[in-house]
Amino acid sequence: MEFSELIRTGRAQAELLRGSEAPPLRGTLCVTGHHLLLSPGPQATPDLWLLLLRSVDSIEKRVAGDSGTITLRCKDLRVLQLDIEGVEATLDIARSIEALSSLESVITSYPFFYRPKSLRLGDAWHFHPPERYYQRVARETNAWRLSEVNQDFSLCPSYPRAVIVPRAVDDDALARSARFRQGGRFPVLSYHHAPSGTVLLRSSQPLTGPQKRRCAEDEELLRAVLEGAPHGARGFIVDTRSAQTAKQARLTGGGTEAKAAYPGWKRLHRPLERGRPLQESFVRLVEACGDLEQSMDRWLNRLEGCHWLAHVKEALSTACLVAQGMEREGACVLVHGTEGTDSTLLLTSLAQLILDPLSRTMSGFQELVEREWIQAGHPFQLRCAHSAFSHARPKHEAPTFLLFLDCVWQLGRQFPLSLEFGEGLLLALFEHAYASPFGTFLCNSEKERCLCEVRTRTHSLWTGLNQPKEQRKLRNPLYVLNPLAIWPSVEPQSLRLWQGLFLRWIRPSEPSEVAWEKVWQIVTDKENMEGSQPMVSASEPQP
Repeated sequence: MEFSELIRTGRAQAELLRGSEAPPLRGTLCVTGHHLLLSPGPQATPDLWLLLLRSVDSIEKRVAGDSGTITLRCKDLRVLQLDIEGVEATLDIARSIEALSSLESVITSYPFFYRPKSLRLGDAWHFHPPERYYQRVARETNAWRLSEVNQDFSLCPSYPRAVIVPRAVDDDALARSARFRQGGRFPVLSYHHAPSGTVLLRSSQPLTGPQKRRCAEDEELLRAVLEGAPHGARGFIVDTRSAQTAKQARLTGGGTEAKAAYPGWKRLHRPLERGRPLQESFVRLVEACGDLEQSMDRWLNRLEGCHWLAHVKEALSTACLVAQGMEREGACVLVHGTEGTDSTLLLTSLAQLILDPLSRTMSGFQELVEREWIQAGHPFQLRCAHSAFSHARPKHEAPTFLLFLDCVWQLGRQFPLSLEFGEGLLLALFEHAYASPFGTFLCNSEKERCLCEVRTRTHSLWTGLNQPKEQRKLRNPLYVLNPLAIWPSVEPQSLRLWQGLFLRWIRPSEPSEVAWEKVWQIVTDKENMEGSQPMVSASEPQP
C-alpha cells in the first residue's frame, strides 16, 4: 500500500485555531503519509506547524457555503480547529486524515521512517535489558538466577526472553508452571527488597478450573520463593480481583491458588478496576474538564461521578499494602489478576517507587517503565489505540498506564524532593505511549517487537529524552536522594486532580513553566556560586 493512495487532496489554504491562548495560524495546509503540516505565509513567522497524524483520536467535519471546518481531537487531549477554503478540499482532507490516522500495520507507522540527524539507530535499546537488573539482584542475594527458558517466546509470548526465577527451580519445572498459568505467565521476580531480603513477584491467574486442578511445579516454585527468603518469611498473594470475580473465573478455567496447595501463602483480594470501566472513567473526566460553562456544583459532582480519583486512591492504597507487606512484615508478595498485564504491573511498579530509592531517579524510573511495563508485556498497542475522544469503544482499550503516571504524579506532589524527575517526564511518557516518533511503546509484547524488528529499525524514546537539551524540562531541580520508603497519603484531602495533564490545554501553562524555569535558575546560580568560591587551605586560619 502506498500512502499516496490515501491522500485525496495534498494541500489547501487553511487557518488553524489552537485554543484561546494561542494566536490563529494561517497558511498552506499539507497532508503527508504521517503528518499534517501548516506552512505560514512569508509575512508570518517562519515556524512550520506539525502534527503527527497518529495522535488524532477523532475527527469531525462540517461545511457551510464555500468553506469547511475540521475539528481534530487529539490523544494528548488537545482540540484543534482547521478552517479550510473549499468544500471539496475540506471533505478530501478529512477523509485523508481519517484513513492515515488509523492504519493498523505497525511497520507502516512513523517510527519506522523517523531518522533525526542527532540520533543513531540502535542507541539506548541496550540501556535496560533484564540482565542489567539481574546483576543488581545477584549482588544482593544468590537465591535467584536468570533463566532463558523463554528464549524463543514459545513458553510465554508476553514475557521477555530472559526472566529472573528461584535458583532452586529448573527450566522444566518453569515450563510446567507456565502451562498452569493463563497466557504462560508463571511467577517471576519483579523486585528484590534488599533491606528485608523479601521479593515481589508477578504472574497471571492459575488455571485451576471447576475441577480445582493443581500443579506440583507451580507449588514448588512458590515454595522455593519462601525458602530463599529470610527464615520464617511468609507470603501474600494479592489478587487484584474481587473474591466473587475470582470464583466466577474458575467456571471458565481460571481461578485462584488453593490455600492447602500453597502453605505459607495467604491470599488477599484487593479489586482494582480495569478495562471498559476505567476507560469510561477517563472519558467522563476529560468531558468534565472540557466543559467551561458549568457551575461549581456541577463541576464537583462530575469530578466525583467520574470516579477517576477513586481509581487513583485504590491503586495507591493497594500498592502501599504490597510495600508494607515487604518492608514492615518481612513477607514475600505475589501479585496477579487475570492476565497479569494491567493492574498487576500497576501495583508492582508503584510498590517499587514507594520502597526503592533507585527507582525514583531519572535513569531508575526509565528502567522501571521499561522492565515493568514494556518488557513485562503491557499491551500498549491495544490499550492506547485511542484516548478519550474516540467514538469507537473496543473492549481492549484502557488507560492503565495513564493511571500509573497519575499515581506517580501524586507521589511527586506529596514528596516534592524525593523524585529526580518532574511532571515534564510524566507528560512526555503519556504522549509517547499514545502516539510517538519513537519505537519504544510499539506493539503489545517483546515477541511482537522482535518480529517487527523494532529495536533495529526504530529509535528508542530513552535516547531522545536523555538528550542534554531535554533534561532541563524533565528533571526536578529540588531533588535530594531519600533513602527511605515514601508512604503516600490516600485521604481525599491529599489527592488532587492532575491539572498539568487534564487541564493542560484549557488553562494557560505559562505561569507554571515560568516558575519551573525560575527554580532551575535559582538552583543553577547557587551551584555556580558554590563552585566559584575559593578553596580555603587547611593551614590558613579560619575566621
